Amino acid sequence: MATNLVNLEAVGKVYGTRALLDGVSLGVSEGDRIGVVGRNGDGKTTLVRILAKLEEADDGRVTHAGGLRLGVLTQHDSLDPAATVRHEVIGDLADHEWAGDARIRDILTGLFGGLDLPGFPQGLDTVIGPLSGGERRRIALAQLLIAEQDVIVLDEPTNHLDVEGISWLAGHLRARRSALVVVTHDRWFLDQVATRMWDVQRGAVHEYEGGYSDYVFARAERERIAATEETKRQNLMRKELAWLRRGAPARTSKPRFRIEAANELIADVPPPRDTAELMKFANSRLGKTVFDLEDVTVRAGSKELLKHLTWQLGPGDRVGLVGVNGAGKTSLLRAMADAAYSDGERQPAAGRVKVGRTVKLAYLSQEVAELEPTWRVLEAVEHVRQRVDLGKGREMTASQLCEKFGFTKEKQWTPVGDLSGGERRRLQILRLLMDEPNVLFLDEPTNDLDIETLTQLEDLLDGWPGSLVVISHDRYFLERTTDRVLALLGDATLRMMPRGIDEYLERRRRVAEAQASAPAAVASAASGKQKPAGSTAGGKDARAAKKELQRIERRLDRISEQEAKLHAGIAENATDFEKVAKLDTELRELAAERDDLEMRWLELAEDA
Repeated sequence: MATNLVNLEAVGKVYGTRALLDGVSLGVSEGDRIGVVGRNGDGKTTLVRILAKLEEADDGRVTHAGGLRLGVLTQHDSLDPAATVRHEVIGDLADHEWAGDARIRDILTGLFGGLDLPGFPQGLDTVIGPLSGGERRRIALAQLLIAEQDVIVLDEPTNHLDVEGISWLAGHLRARRSALVVVTHDRWFLDQVATRMWDVQRGAVHEYEGGYSDYVFARAERERIAATEETKRQNLMRKELAWLRRGAPARTSKPRFRIEAANELIADVPPPRDTAELMKFANSRLGKTVFDLEDVTVRAGSKELLKHLTWQLGPGDRVGLVGVNGAGKTSLLRAMADAAYSDGERQPAAGRVKVGRTVKLAYLSQEVAELEPTWRVLEAVEHVRQRVDLGKGREMTASQLCEKFGFTKEKQWTPVGDLSGGERRRLQILRLLMDEPNVLFLDEPTNDLDIETLTQLEDLLDGWPGSLVVISHDRYFLERTTDRVLALLGDATLRMMPRGIDEYLERRRRVAEAQASAPAAVASAASGKQKPAGSTAGGKDARAAKKELQRIERRLDRISEQEAKLHAGIAENATDFEKVAKLDTELRELAAERDDLEMRWLELAEDA
């Protein structure tokens, strides 16, 4: 039987007149891996701080097992700004001691990209004081993981980590023997590490078995049976469950809930997006041209981030953009936005960005735009528009859309200056959508948003007819809202990932392995006197492979456009069985061609 490590008995905590926790009793045992979710402000951080005895409860009792080794990652680190990274992470260990420890090497490589800490000015000897918040947070996480712990408590550990870092952290935590309590809005991460869920709501904590997908099912089932929650929330959870079950079984952990019950619950739930209908509407709003990039070069200072890029963003395209930090994801969006906002007058360093005449762009940057702090929330939204057309005859008032984004009737009268960072982010997204754009650029839209707000945003985007480009480290959000993934791998090119983020991570792993073996290859080459035979031919082969890759990517884009037209044609001629059969045959031929091209693309990617 597992040993009990931490106990909370009838714990209560009140702030002002609001009870964040009311008579909460919970326990953490050996081997537990607990994910904590809930709306911003409902008490998730307060719960884990009380659990770790960093904060006193007003009522009840918190007990720890004798000699408990407990490590906590809070949202604000306690690192010494005058110390070096070496001092805070490795301590007094000599180089040969920590370098000979496989676990320490894995942590440093996983969190920083290498033992020499590439990106830090003096590597391990970098002084912490001048570093950014994200860099300090990774140092604090490394410090925690290197120590031996019985219980690890993490509050938003994936903030400031990229897709690769999050994937590594999930694998590392699964391999550890420590019990785990983690607060995070990253649903993919929860599905990878959690075996139990705590849902903090209105002073109570509801417990569920399994990871995030299991929690979605269990909560939807509980709400269906109890029939006490709002209809819109039931529908939202059922819709997300339908996506988890039908659309992406490989993206979640193996489901532990009853498959029959899940299928029965979602039997009448349509697919999240009616792709054919959205493409038809997007074409009518945007025409044929949205963004055409021809031989574009994007620079940041003297550094060339992208070279000779030719790419087309078409009407209704939903693209997820991933890549290593500093590869140029944000710079690419800015270059496209500059061309759109200046009617084509502002162009990148080289090449040309052609913008469609009907494009109405909304660009959500990583910075929260400053608003008049004395405005009320509803007033800030109504300054943009009082009603918004969502397409297909659907319309919402500013107040209704505010409610959909978690601003209740009372909250709508709160001054903007009193909002939290997450609430301002929500308001920023809301104002963008109120302006009825037909192209959306979202740069890290999930920052500071809780899971319920994320699902509401995803639900809204499901019915939004336009072109969408998303940069995000939130893998779940990317896969949920986009149809294809493009990647910047740090070699100044943009590549399509037919198998999505899994393929991106595989390719990044291969690059890392190649870099690790490079010193041996260099030494071997240096010891030889002659140039290896066939090296020139190899270079020509690589160039030819790159050209064919670009040709295949252009053809795949055209296939996507043709498929969209065929889907629209099938929808328009639903009663003409002969025509539907003909269109369906064409669709199958395109699908077969797509499969062949994607296989060829993967083969060529190795050569290139």
